[in-house]
Amino acid sequence: MNINKESIGSFIKQCERVLKISRKPDNSEYKTVAKVTGIGVIAIGVVGFIITIVSQLLFYS
Repeated sequence: MNINKESIGSFIKQCERVLKISRKPDNSEYKTVAKVTGIGVIAIGVVGFIITIVSQLLFYS
């Protein structure tokens, strides 16, 4: 990987562009994202729990 002055400058310009167009989410948007994230975490936990139960029933009985 070749790191030079131009690549660092380009990266900094890209970061500045992203920071200029980003904004703080409002309250309703934040709550929606929190709900969706929570549902996703719960779904992954349920899938993991089911896989664990099935593997224990198949291999340890």
